[in-house]
Amino acid sequence: MHAEERERLIIEAMGPTGFVSYRALESRLAASPATIRRDLSRLEDEGVIHRVRGGARLTESHGGKPDGGARLAGTPFAQSITENLAQKRSIGRAAAELCQHGEGIMIDGGTTTLQMCPHIDGLDLSVLTNSLHIANALLPQTGTQILLPSGTLFREQNIILAPAGEESMPRFHAPKLFMGAAAVGPQGVMQQDVILVAAERRLIDRAEQVILLVDSSKFTSSSGAIVCGLNEVDVVVTDRGVEPRAIAMLEHAGAEVIIADA
Repeated sequence: MHAEERERLIIEAMGPTGFVSYRALESRLAASPATIRRDLSRLEDEGVIHRVRGGARLTESHGGKPDGGARLAGTPFAQSITENLAQKRSIGRAAAELCQHGEGIMIDGGTTTLQMCPHIDGLDLSVLTNSLHIANALLPQTGTQILLPSGTLFREQNIILAPAGEESMPRFHAPKLFMGAAAVGPQGVMQQDVILVAAERRLIDRAEQVILLVDSSKFTSSSGAIVCGLNEVDVVVTDRGVEPRAIAMLEHAGAEVIIADA
């Protein structure tokens, strides 16, 4: 593959977010890491991209977003929080029942995982979260220790994300990770933004058990960037609207399915 073709593929891989991780480029391009670095250096010299920790992003002059205006693909938090709210509340309550007193957990940002917060008060948990919404909900809980990573604040989601780099995360390992998804299908758990995928993979790597919190509407679509396969999910908490075929799909992959009470 010629350098011009690789450079075109690099820019295409950035998509609407204007960012691509090194890991994604290595899987997309038939080239060595050294060759990819040289390609990125040329694009940076030409003013097309900026190399950042964990990957590269388009410059504003080539369609990239300004640093202060970072956005994620997908439904804004303010809109998503109102969708299927009753189901999300029941899922959050059921998920909180899986927590043990005094343990450390990770809660990935999302409108469903947020619903756990009122129900973990009094458990004296240590909680690592990338969500300012979740951190704010936990602040009144005097017994709950809150840990936040460093990174870029995406205002529409009120979430802190870094494309890559262990330095952005506190040294933290947890028995349980609670996370949401944009969609769940036979291909696996999906999100609509590659930056979310990179961040969630780092959380998965730090957890002993992955617990997925998704309302039943998430099983109607299977498009997006894959975060993990269904075989990497230990428990799925959903609502009574989930179809039997979705339950069968999850159980076939080895996941325990918990149906939250209304």
